[in-house]
Amino acid sequence: MRTALHFSANDLALTRFALSPLQEVVTSLRALAHSPVPALHRRWADQVRDRLAATGLDRGRLAVMVPAVGHLPDFLNPAPAGFSPALADELAAIAATGAGQVRADLDILAAEAGGRLPPVLEPLYRDPAAQLPRLTAEIEAYWQLALAPYWARIRALLEADVFHRSRQAAEHGTARMLDDLHETVRWDGPALRLERRHCAVARLSAGAGLLLLPSAFAWPRVLTRVLPPDPPQLSYPARGAATLWEPRPNGRPDALAAVLGRSRARLLAELDSPASTTELARRTGLSAAGVSQHLTALRAAGLTSAHRTGHSVLYARTAVGDSLFEPSDDAFDPVPPPRRPTR
Repeated sequence: MRTALHFSANDLALTRFALSPLQEVVTSLRALAHSPVPALHRRWADQVRDRLAATGLDRGRLAVMVPAVGHLPDFLNPAPAGFSPALADELAAIAATGAGQVRADLDILAAEAGGRLPPVLEPLYRDPAAQLPRLTAEIEAYWQLALAPYWARIRALLEADVFHRSRQAAEHGTARMLDDLHETVRWDGPALRLERRHCAVARLSAGAGLLLLPSAFAWPRVLTRVLPPDPPQLSYPARGAATLWEPRPNGRPDALAAVLGRSRARLLAELDSPASTTELARRTGLSAAGVSQHLTALRAAGLTSAHRTGHSVLYARTAVGDSLFEPSDDAFDPVPPPRRPTR
C-alpha cells in the first residue's frame, strides 16, 4: 500500500529544501533508541552515550518521546521558516505549540504504549504551557552534548546533498529529483507515492508545496510530517551518510606542525573526535594547562569550537579545521619547472 501526495503546478513551484537542527535531534535520538544502534552511526553513538547517561538525558522526557519505532510527535519538528534556521528559532516554535497539538501527539504515544502515557510525560500533558520551556531546555542540553560538536561535519553532508539534488533538478527536472530521493518514494506525476508505512493517510493534496529535509540520521527510511497548514515534510537519508563518521585522513602533519607548532597540530588531529581538555591531556601527554592554552589559540583562529556540557567543555574541529586534514593535491603541480638557460 502506498500514500499518494498529489501535486499541482503551484505545489511543485513551492517545493523547497531546508536544513533543520531539530530534525537531526529527533532522528539521532531514534537512532540511539535502536538496539543495536545502526552500524553507520555506532562510532558516534559510542562517543555520546556516556555523556547522555551522566546527565540523565538518555531517560528524560525527550528520550521517551522518541522511541525506536512508532509515532514521532509532530510538534517536535515544526516547519523550518527558511533554508537553515537556527536551533533557537526552532525551539521557540516548539515553546509556542498549542496545548491541543501537544496533547494530540501525546495521546498517540499513549495509545502505542498500551493506553497509558509514560509517567515522565504526564506533567507535560497536564500543563503544556508550563512544561514546554523545560522540554526545550532539555533539547538544548541534548544538542550541546550529542550534536553541536559534530555539526560542522553534519551540516557539510546535508549541504552537499542539497547541492546534488538541486543540480539534478536543474539538469533533469524536478520529477527526476523527487524520484531519486529514496527507494520507497516514487514520482508518478502528478503524485509522489510513498509506502504506506510512512504515513497513515492514503491520499493527500500538497496544497502548500513540499518541504524536503535531508537527514544524517534518518536512514534507512524516510519520515513524513503532515500537519496543515504547514507544507508536508519529507525527511530522507542524505547521500554519503554511511561515511559520515569515518576518521578523516591525517594529511600533511609535518606541514601543519611547521605552521601551528607540533603540540597544536597534534591537538587538532586528536579532535577528529570531540574531547575535553582532560581527555586531550591524557591522550597527548601534555599538561592540562598547556592543552587549555593551545586550544584557546586554535579557537581564536577559528579552527576549533567549544561546547559546554554540564561542568566540562567539549572541543571540536570546525569546518575550517577539518579542511586542513583533507588530502593535498600537491602531488600534481601544473606549473612546469623553470627552463635552464641554454648557452
